[in-house]
Amino acid sequence: MTNPVFVGLDIGASRTKVAVIDNNGKLIGHAVKKSGTDFSVTAAACLDISLEMAGTTRSHVARAVSTGYGRANVPFVTETSKTEIGCLARGCRHNFSGELSIIDIGGQDNKIIKLDSSGRRSSFKMNRKCAAGTGAFLEEMAGRLDLPLEGMNDLARQSHEMVKLGSFCTVFSGTEVLESIRQGKKVSDIVKGIFYSVIKRVLEMDSITDRVVMTGGVVAHNPYIVQMTEEMIGRPVMLPEFPQLTGAIGAALYALAGEGKD
Repeated sequence: MTNPVFVGLDIGASRTKVAVIDNNGKLIGHAVKKSGTDFSVTAAACLDISLEMAGTTRSHVARAVSTGYGRANVPFVTETSKTEIGCLARGCRHNFSGELSIIDIGGQDNKIIKLDSSGRRSSFKMNRKCAAGTGAFLEEMAGRLDLPLEGMNDLARQSHEMVKLGSFCTVFSGTEVLESIRQGKKVSDIVKGIFYSVIKRVLEMDSITDRVVMTGGVVAHNPYIVQMTEEMIGRPVMLPEFPQLTGAIGAALYALAGEGKD
């Protein structure tokens, strides 16, 4: 096949991400859409957008690997699906070497993945039972504050006196937010407190190593969360160029290597 391309699809419960790379592992096309109610249709739409950006067509796709919540719902995948953990690790190792702690904050879950110096996974933790500290939590809190989700990052930066939330539970946190509004607290201070709650929730899941990478849609759209994390852990945090696409890029790298099976 002339000019083959390799595709990675990360089908999350909230967002579908597609990455297209060339045979040198360079990202040449990508797309993100709300997953909606038909994962297959959304994945196909993201694929077409990504291929158009890459200046190629489906006939040049040599292999495609899917990952994420809806990874089994993609009929045009050419290889067996990979786990999201493996794809996140592969995507991060493409840019960063040595021991790493990967903090992934997604729409429905959080993960801390630790890699040893050779890139092997040494541990993994995930919040499976509660949406607190995820993108869904931020969406719920934005709704309580009657704010557009995309406006929260700039508001949090404006805070001078953060309002800390005492609860990790989404329902109870919502009650606390309403009480803070009743007390006349500044919205910017409440939003920073919400961001703080997200970070604290994630950091309490597991210890982290010296070198930390953050990924996921929440990080991509709220860079102030990265800055706050750096302040809380007392050291710099590394970011991939496209934090939300890390899993999709990892899947594409598996496709390039011809590795489809877990």
